[in-house]
Amino acid sequence: MSAPASTPARTGDHAGLHPRRRLLRGLPWLVLRQHRIALAYVLGLSVLGTLAIVYQRHEMAGALDAAGWPGKEVRYAVEDTRGYGYIVTLLGGIPLILAFFVGAPLISADQENGTAQLVTTQSVTRRQWIIAKLGFAYGLALVCGVMLSAAFTWWWEPHRAFFSTRWIEGTVFDSTGPVLPALLLFTTALGVTVGVVVRRLLPAMVVTFLFTVVTQFVWDELRVKLGSTRMFTYPLDTELPSRFDESYEVDRWVGNAKGDLFGWGTCAEATDEAQNACIAKHGIVNNVIEYLDYDQMAAMQWTAAGILLAGTALLTGFVLWRVSARPL
Repeated sequence: MSAPASTPARTGDHAGLHPRRRLLRGLPWLVLRQHRIALAYVLGLSVLGTLAIVYQRHEMAGALDAAGWPGKEVRYAVEDTRGYGYIVTLLGGIPLILAFFVGAPLISADQENGTAQLVTTQSVTRRQWIIAKLGFAYGLALVCGVMLSAAFTWWWEPHRAFFSTRWIEGTVFDSTGPVLPALLLFTTALGVTVGVVVRRLLPAMVVTFLFTVVTQFVWDELRVKLGSTRMFTYPLDTELPSRFDESYEVDRWVGNAKGDLFGWGTCAEATDEAQNACIAKHGIVNNVIEYLDYDQMAAMQWTAAGILLAGTALLTGFVLWRVSARPL
């Protein structure tokens, strides 16, 4: 009797082992593989930034504990610590990085080199292709935003007294809470939209860069208007109470007993006699400030996130319509 023939190894087997199963298959795996370099750089940069924030917080907590805080008053400036400048630069630049290196090339590169037409002829619809693309880009933006925002909020919130940057400024406001993830989604969507309209890689990246810079300037002006300002009146010759130390002063006036307001420099005369005469003439007895309080920060941040997410939804809707309605 002849010996039984051995079963040939299946293609892809290694020493009789089954082939590895990929977590992603089909179009999502193809998109991930196509953009693996951008994924590695952006995600790696975000991870390193998060680790740097954790390290800075640990170093700061050790210094404050050694100085006896919070039992003792401690003079400490976060801005003087190692690495703070790099962290702030990363947090301020990550929206532009995602828009420029992920959003702008996402569709424009495929349109320019013909990959989009090739993919959509392989039993894949345009809508499936664009959804897979957007899913990758938005997923990356969301992961990076949540990771960096959570770490920076964890560092800043309990130690904000040691930061000279005020809570309303972009360095803090845009890097904590829900704002950073929403901002990254919006700038990524902006880059994608520009790429879809321009249809060529390098012009799309240049236009995206310009649009993102302009958007950040506009956002800086809009941020202060996200909350309803409050008014506080106090006697002319007294100091502002310490409970306003964390408040952001929007404007300042002087006022009389009737409630009439005058500009802060109304009685800025050359001599004390002239100044006192001006004060007496107008009956000025109070200082009046218009301000935003720190306790408004959370509501303002969620309002900001809502605006940014609404903008992201509008841009995404336009991209889906444009890709579906026009030839690639």
